[in-house]
Amino acid sequence: MVLVGRSRELAELTRAVGEVAGGAGAVVTVLGPAGSGRTTMLAEAAAVAEAAGLRVARATVVPSGRVPPWVQVLRELEIADEVIEPLLGTASTADLERVARMIAGTRGRLILLDDLDRGDETTRRLAAMVASRGGGVGLFVSRAEPPVLGRAVPLEPWREADLAALLPAADAELRRAVWVASRGLPGAAVALAREVDSLSGAADPIAALALRAPSRAQFLESDLAVVRLLETALHRQLDEPTRARVLARLASELLGEPSSAARRRRLADEALSLARRAGDPGLLADVLTARLNALWDPDGAADRLAAAAEIMDLARSGGDPARERDALFWRFIALMELGRVREAESALAAFEREARLVGDHAALVMVRARHAMLAVLRGRYDEAEELIAAVATRGTQAGLADTAALVGTLNGMLLGDRGTRQDAARALPVLRETARQRPGHFYEATTAWAHLRAGEPDRARAEAARVLGTVLTGAGPRWLGACAALAVVAVATGDTAAAAALYDKLAPYRSQYVVLGGANSAMGPVAYFLGELARVLGRLDDAVTHFDRALATDEAAGALPGVARALAGLAETLSARGAGDDVTRVQDALRRARSIAEQLGMTTVLDRLPSPAGVWILSRDGSDWLVEAGPERARLRDFRGLAYLRALVLAPGRDIRAVDLAAGGAGVGTADLGPTLDAPARSAYRRRLTELDEALRDADRTGNQRLGIALEAEREALLDELRRATGLGGRMRRAAPEAERARVNVTRAIRIAIERIADRAPTAGAHLSASVRTGLVCRYDPVPGGPDRWLA
Repeated sequence: MVLVGRSRELAELTRAVGEVAGGAGAVVTVLGPAGSGRTTMLAEAAAVAEAAGLRVARATVVPSGRVPPWVQVLRELEIADEVIEPLLGTASTADLERVARMIAGTRGRLILLDDLDRGDETTRRLAAMVASRGGGVGLFVSRAEPPVLGRAVPLEPWREADLAALLPAADAELRRAVWVASRGLPGAAVALAREVDSLSGAADPIAALALRAPSRAQFLESDLAVVRLLETALHRQLDEPTRARVLARLASELLGEPSSAARRRRLADEALSLARRAGDPGLLADVLTARLNALWDPDGAADRLAAAAEIMDLARSGGDPARERDALFWRFIALMELGRVREAESALAAFEREARLVGDHAALVMVRARHAMLAVLRGRYDEAEELIAAVATRGTQAGLADTAALVGTLNGMLLGDRGTRQDAARALPVLRETARQRPGHFYEATTAWAHLRAGEPDRARAEAARVLGTVLTGAGPRWLGACAALAVVAVATGDTAAAAALYDKLAPYRSQYVVLGGANSAMGPVAYFLGELARVLGRLDDAVTHFDRALATDEAAGALPGVARALAGLAETLSARGAGDDVTRVQDALRRARSIAEQLGMTTVLDRLPSPAGVWILSRDGSDWLVEAGPERARLRDFRGLAYLRALVLAPGRDIRAVDLAAGGAGVGTADLGPTLDAPARSAYRRRLTELDEALRDADRTGNQRLGIALEAEREALLDELRRATGLGGRMRRAAPEAERARVNVTRAIRIAIERIADRAPTAGAHLSASVRTGLVCRYDPVPGGPDRWLA
């Protein structure tokens, strides 16, 4: 790299090298982003050091490299093998301290570690130990960002004037274009300067540079420097083919700006018109390819499908198999968006065959991720989990930068069908961080949905309210998914104003599927979300129409989870409408929805379905308990008495010992009681036990755990005394102390559980109070008026 505009930094490094040469030692961190010239500056420092007679050892930190960087350094310094050996395995702190002490005790040596922030913990710890010990050694490292070891030498971007040394023959406008496109980063500027040298025959070098400048933006981001350069080029006098390419690339680069949908469409349309007029198949293929990105929103799905087909034809005739494969994948995405899932699956299979033939491992990871998406869509959850795990492993091996995001999105699909509140809560920090990193692409809407799944409806509604306005005016690959997520929140929280606004936005896409990004996630037919919105808005006839459409779409796709969701929504709507044969349809919809949801373990659907006639429910729901008895529905905090009740109601007419209930399994052995107490003592003990039972009941009701522990301890002490007492007539009691303890504790816990149920579900509470018998042996004998059976 040319050392331009780095005189200050080079002077600082030269001064530090002098300190090392003088025996004082020095620790320096060269700090700057990728392309700022960190490696070049360390190389210059090495040259200065060698000229001063210092011994230089250097290493570039490579993640998962075969030889650890410190091992490379120590071997260059000819350190003994017994010192180096621990660094080849799992080095202890003592090992690292020994190495650091040895290095710090040397003189006349300079150690260079490039890209230290890419190193593992051992690499970074040893560097910090060496730096903290001082001594006469020199340690120069480079990092992209803090923390800093020793003193920092930050690398600032080049000024525009610095480019004169690189481009002496270029005019001021071209130099400025290079400076803008490179952001002043030396690495990028040098690469672009080489491009300029090769542009001598270009009709317009600035336009040519704009078309060649690499974009450094990630997915759903815009490289503002490239955008500015393209916009500069558009203001110049360009021939039609060049103008078509600049327009097409600008339209594609603006995908990262959700508010630019209308402009992207205008730019892409003008580019296509110019390309068709030029009659150049290569130009037409380039413009159509850019069009796929530019029109990546719900409005452009059919247009992109047509563009992909035309690109495939052009690629075949032009002998460009790579472009043909890419177009095939775009066809898959567009077909998914249009709800043509079976056709999309065929396109994906064709893409997979082509990728496998050429050994494109990154493409095969993408394919595996889409198979995982389809597996979730069809309710093959176990298969999906295996595929997601494979995506995580193989994506990392193939070097896919967005592997973690891809895996997170797929797990989000699983969460939507059968995840727990805890799963949703764990996803929230990741979603919030993603929303901060990619503003404007509606990750806040997904965050609102996750709050709802985590059992936080108030926070969900607040988060949805914050992002609703942005979503309503937005566009792009994630827009439809954001609208769907906000629709779920609006329906669940009864926000009819938001529901009405979202209904109007979603209505034009009633025949499409909610697909996010490159079809790495699918939420189901738009019609389903319209049905839910129409239902909460009281538009019941419209809701039935939408649910019927969603049902037909998902049945055609084999998407059983979507079928269950549509049936649940349809049943609620028909029940509320109550017209014609609605009652009959309700029962059929509920039966089918419950059958699918139970078969697949879809907690989200099962939670919204009413209990079938004659069946009551007492079951765990995450950390809570759910009680359903006909129209009654209650959610209760966890309490041991509820587990005892569940065991009883699932075994009607059977005696279950209290010790078995308490132990959650087999009973325990018996033991004899000890010596007697006299009658007055026994009476006093029993009176106090009665008082303690009442106090414990109050403590359980109020949730006073500390008081309950103290009372239970006193009660156990009294029971220990009574267990040593004799029975009636002075005969030795043979009841086991464990059985007596279980009788009292289980009885009290069951009675409190029934009281809590009665507070929220009176019918269920009354039935259980009349049907449950407690004591050393407990039993559930259902009285008339209860369920035919219980589900847990």
